[in-house]
Amino acid sequence: MLKRVDRVQIVVHDRDQAVRTAAAVFGAEVASSDRVEPLGAQRTAVRAGASMIEFLEVDGAGPVADFVARWGGGLYAAGFAVADLNAAAALLARNRVGFARAADQIFLDAGATCGMPVVLSPFEERVSVGAIKWTYEVTNVVADWSAAAARYARIFGLDSSKYVPIEHDEFGYRGTLTMFDAPARLDRIEISQPTKDAAMGRFHRRRGDALYMFYVEADSVEAIAERLRARGGRFTPRREGVHDGLWIHPTAFCGVLVGVSRTSVAWRWSGDPARGR
Repeated sequence: MLKRVDRVQIVVHDRDQAVRTAAAVFGAEVASSDRVEPLGAQRTAVRAGASMIEFLEVDGAGPVADFVARWGGGLYAAGFAVADLNAAAALLARNRVGFARAADQIFLDAGATCGMPVVLSPFEERVSVGAIKWTYEVTNVVADWSAAAARYARIFGLDSSKYVPIEHDEFGYRGTLTMFDAPARLDRIEISQPTKDAAMGRFHRRRGDALYMFYVEADSVEAIAERLRARGGRFTPRREGVHDGLWIHPTAFCGVLVGVSRTSVAWRWSGDPARGR
């Protein structure tokens, strides 16, 4: 059912400032502004590459206000594109997953998806803009990766035979990549279960099952690094060097940890190492 990781939603206190940050770091462009009734939020959507980033501000009671009261702000939801929104709604209903529907989108509560609020949108091809190509991964940190993987296969109609196991001793996690459209695309949910008291483990201890970060692809990671340096934004290069990837510190991007990978390099750990040139 899921075709793409096509957006993320980030809760902020100042959408105008958030838009300026996205423009400076990713070359993002404003696409629309509206109110999202099921979330109780005002929204400004920007296009970054071929994907969307939706910045949300509290506008009354609702899930976003609850999120702010508990966590202050930051990465709120993962967004996936589907070919048929009605078919997606029918599958969710058959699996007794509650959701709200508005403005041609479906909104799932975090309780339905292992602490990761989800928004489903109709699939559309978009021309890429700015300094990145698209978002390809969201990371869901959970206590039981196997149970989460099975649930997502069921409620999202995913093919679990395409899943790719992952384990990282240094960062302290194990889990799976729920490859939506392999071998054509890298789009996936990374389901990660912490295995030690590293950064991800400490996050999970504070927040429980939750959305942790997202990843984008760029033809030139160095170009993103230059944009960050120009702003004094903090980032950490991959061990292989900034040419292959980096992590943007939450202080440099609206309170959110963001990974940047050079185009196709993520195939190295995603089931097809030969393609991770």
